[in-house]
Amino acid sequence: MDVEEFRRLGKEMVDYVADYWKTIEERPVYPDVEPGYLRPLIPTEAPQEPETFEDVMKDVERVIMPGITHWNSPYFYAYFPTGCSHPSLLADMLCGALSCIGFSWAASPACTELETVMMDWLGKMMQLPECFLASSGGQGGGVLQGTASEATLMSLLAARCKALRQIQVLHPEWSEPEIFSKLIAYTSEQAHSSVERAGLIASVTMRMVPTDNSYAMRLDLLKRMVEEDKAAGLIPVYVCATLGTTPSCAFDNIAELGPYCKEANLWLHVDAAYAGSAFICPEFRHLLNGIEFADSFNFNPHKWLLINFDCSAFWVRNKVDLVGAFKVEPVYLKYEKQDAGLITDYRHWQIPLGRRFRSLKMWFTFRMLGVGRLQENIRKQVALAREFEGLVRADDRFEISAEVIMGLVCFRLKGSNEQNQELLKQITKCREIHLVPCELSGKFVLRFAICSRYTESRHVQVAWRHIAQLATGILK
Repeated sequence: MDVEEFRRLGKEMVDYVADYWKTIEERPVYPDVEPGYLRPLIPTEAPQEPETFEDVMKDVERVIMPGITHWNSPYFYAYFPTGCSHPSLLADMLCGALSCIGFSWAASPACTELETVMMDWLGKMMQLPECFLASSGGQGGGVLQGTASEATLMSLLAARCKALRQIQVLHPEWSEPEIFSKLIAYTSEQAHSSVERAGLIASVTMRMVPTDNSYAMRLDLLKRMVEEDKAAGLIPVYVCATLGTTPSCAFDNIAELGPYCKEANLWLHVDAAYAGSAFICPEFRHLLNGIEFADSFNFNPHKWLLINFDCSAFWVRNKVDLVGAFKVEPVYLKYEKQDAGLITDYRHWQIPLGRRFRSLKMWFTFRMLGVGRLQENIRKQVALAREFEGLVRADDRFEISAEVIMGLVCFRLKGSNEQNQELLKQITKCREIHLVPCELSGKFVLRFAICSRYTESRHVQVAWRHIAQLATGILK
């Protein structure tokens, strides 16, 4: 393929994508395939000779599309949003074409420096304290991770390393394995499973703190657990608070948790993977109050800021705590200006060495849409969730299971768990809309998340009529 053929085929691909987005609601949102469906549809080995673009695209429709769950469909209400916009996708095309691997400043200076500036732009959009901004001249700064799972793991590893250094000063006779075996961390029982997984990877025991009636972490129980663990000879080092939990979009009170964590010398990480984007709206910013006590903070622009996956924003109060845990300097990665004072090598801020030019899609999206358009998208989806909540409350057969704060509605039939499981089974079988469940206070609950930027009031109304009709059949 030469440049001119690439130009022609590239235009055809843009046309295909544009047509896909334009007609996406005509496709079944959830695929009707069985596990293993794909293997019989393609050859058992790669072709020896080249095949045409046209043949490949025919197989996209024949092989790939039947097995796609359409996350951008206006009838997709599962999980949380996946960000996507025209400017973001255009930037990702350029990112792929440039193909730079930005592990160090020297590897591609623009890749590093634009990321630093974009993290400051984003931090200022949500009024983060200056201690997290690189432009403040302090010790803090931001970096783009792939996912919130990576950010949580990075914060836990940094907290572990910081605790190790502190304990070695107090107890030089203790070995590293002995210290690591005593470390313990805490998070809410409603926290995402990736927090528990981070504990497994970091070999730090993660204790689950019970929640209150609003599904927020209970500070009194956290204090009790910390004291119990200290009495047992363990070393508490870390707390992960959540702003916008996955099951119900509940908010831990970091304004209360923060002062205690500071007093108890516990690293406080704040995970706002979904809800964090909403903090660019003044009416939601109060939910971030207390962030000034955090040691690290993360959310996913690739969920709600119309930036396509992957793009997870992670800030630390003191970058030395992070870099000190992972810095390795082989000769082949050193370069002349490395000690200039203005240099950031982001390979020290993450698990992998290599990294994509993710900040390009932030730059394109922020400039071509503007903060106002991003705020409009969030407000629209919150309003649609409120509309759905009103429909649920108007039907005496249903109940709302958790406070609706943003774009997620947790609801259920007032009957048994089995009836609600059957309702979800029927919804999934029909493939007209897509939902996933959660468990709250021992009850099987359906989650209705406004996810697609294409979702309008008419789609919500259609979804509710479908749910209500299926419920009628089940209750009979």
